[in-house]
Amino acid sequence: MGMTKAEREEKLKARHDELAGFDKSQKRGNIRFVAGTDEVGRGPLAGPVVTACVVLPDDFDVLGIDDSKKLSEKKRTELDAVIRENALAYGIGMRDNKRIDEINILNATREAMRDAVLAADAMLKERTGSGIDLVMFDAIELENLPIAQVSLIKGDATSLSIAAASIVAKVCRDTMMIEYANEYPYYAFEKNKGYGTAAHYKGINEHGITPIHRKSFLKNIYQY
Repeated sequence: MGMTKAEREEKLKARHDELAGFDKSQKRGNIRFVAGTDEVGRGPLAGPVVTACVVLPDDFDVLGIDDSKKLSEKKRTELDAVIRENALAYGIGMRDNKRIDEINILNATREAMRDAVLAADAMLKERTGSGIDLVMFDAIELENLPIAQVSLIKGDATSLSIAAASIVAKVCRDTMMIEYANEYPYYAFEKNKGYGTAAHYKGINEHGITPIHRKSFLKNIYQY
């Protein structure tokens, strides 16, 4: 037998309290505003890498937020709207395939993350008069960031604000890839979001690469 509605709610609340509790544990001393940052799209063969930074209020009590990979597309879309509506601040950064080819995916991700953090910081300052005191990353660090930072292993499964950022970044990028599917219809971008599925490779073999493909990701397989 499956769980009752009450049991599901209780499980979701326990998970929320666990993730939110971690974020609250970071608020000590002069640390008032804590942000979570995450990325999506480091592995695909096509499209941008997208990052998001989110600052949640202490009383944020929406249930269901978790690592975006654990959620359905419908649930992510619903939560994305709720997060952006209720967050104290958020920012989005991205780097396209050309920049990824120029400086590699890790450096492009770091650039996009910096943009997301600074955009969220600017929004927070505009709304509250204060900036971000601490930004949490999922297994990455930024050099010369003018904000204190901490890097967490499996951050999107540990911190509520990193999990929220993972959802915002994922929905943003997925929406872009679905739009690209209309422009480039032979690669099943609406389903694979640029990842290397059989349908995607079939499209490349039959139609070549598009202007949004990462050539550096394909050079060992296809000679262009």
